[in-house]
Amino acid sequence: MQMTDLIIKKRDGAELSAEEIQFMIDGYVKGVIPDYQMSAMCMAIYLRGMNDRETLDLTMAMVNSGEIVDLSAIAGVKADKHSTGGVGDKTSLILCPMVAACGLRIAKMSGRGLGHTGGTLDKLESFSGYNIAIGEQRFIENVNRIGIALIGQTADIVPADKKLYALRDVTGTVPSIPLIVSSIMSKKLASGADVIVLDVKCGSGAFMKDEAQARELARGLTRIGRLAGKKCAAVITDMDQPLGRMVGNALEVKEAISVLKGETRGDLLELCLTLGSCILTEAGTAPDADTARAMLLRTIEDGAALRKLAELVAAQDGDAEAVYDTSRLPLAPVQTEVISEEAGFLSHMDCEKVGLISMHLGGGRATKESEIDLSVGLVLHKKIGDRVEQGESLATIHAATKEKAKEAAALLRDCCTFSAEPVERPAFIKAIIT
Repeated sequence: MQMTDLIIKKRDGAELSAEEIQFMIDGYVKGVIPDYQMSAMCMAIYLRGMNDRETLDLTMAMVNSGEIVDLSAIAGVKADKHSTGGVGDKTSLILCPMVAACGLRIAKMSGRGLGHTGGTLDKLESFSGYNIAIGEQRFIENVNRIGIALIGQTADIVPADKKLYALRDVTGTVPSIPLIVSSIMSKKLASGADVIVLDVKCGSGAFMKDEAQARELARGLTRIGRLAGKKCAAVITDMDQPLGRMVGNALEVKEAISVLKGETRGDLLELCLTLGSCILTEAGTAPDADTARAMLLRTIEDGAALRKLAELVAAQDGDAEAVYDTSRLPLAPVQTEVISEEAGFLSHMDCEKVGLISMHLGGGRATKESEIDLSVGLVLHKKIGDRVEQGESLATIHAATKEKAKEAAALLRDCCTFSAEPVERPAFIKAIIT
């Protein structure tokens, strides 16, 4: 079998067999197949696509390229959630404790933020001492004992994806649905959960800019998940503006805690209820979505979800007292109001640029090696559809210096567009794909 023959075969629109795909992935991970040949194959897949059988075979070849987490020692149904990335997305900090408080097991491996999108691990490290690398044995023990653990992904899981993604990033082949699906689902399948629910973002702050693309991706993800024998669903959600009102690691933790305390509602809580309902119904814990929502809301009303977050933080060596006293979380030394220079209805907010503002303040990474400031970010006081008066505050900037805060304020004003007429708020939950 020769890689050149496989490139030509896919270039001409033919299907690759399971054996050919396995040969390709094995050879690339071992360094036998060079980058230039795999680049050509990625471009051929980008142009010609893959059917479901090929995409599943590619996904499973990637899963088998490294370690597969064995969760059989954990009793009960194990659930996982994945987001395709957005601005202000602190959903895992709310959703996972709620679902765990309903009796399901959350054994989740999360990632760090890169670019304008935030990462769950960075947010969790806002709790002083939180340990993302507790080891597999302790990970399993924690899930069995308290029902939840959130850790970093090990280097041994899906090495094929790490090599392929780096290659796709520099060869113009990132926006290929089969390659995106195999990248996401290989990591989820290797992580061992029984139920996988996916939050597929669409809009200016998301990788998928329009709803049609997001639907195609969501359908691909759920199909491959089910073909691999998992309970799987996807929710398509709006990312034309940040999720919730806070952007930045410690700030987002504070907002998540506010939701768990029952103090904050809105789109953030609605997303967690929708994703959580999918998890509970797919797992068989609830017979329908209405029952599932009621179960999830009860964990907020009786404080069980907030206590579960504190248990999670304590079990991974973090400062659990900060769950009940958020003044213990990192706080930026400078807070500056962003004053609106015009009046009207907020009609547009460039979500990606808002994320980049947080990154430039020091709250995100330009590269994986970048150091981040957990305390900085933005608190939005106005969202799309809101009436704004001249001289009113659009947001509060949390920054390390006055100079950084001033720069961020000017950039945020440029992100906002106003209308003289009332503006309809965009639909937040766009579709549920099962």
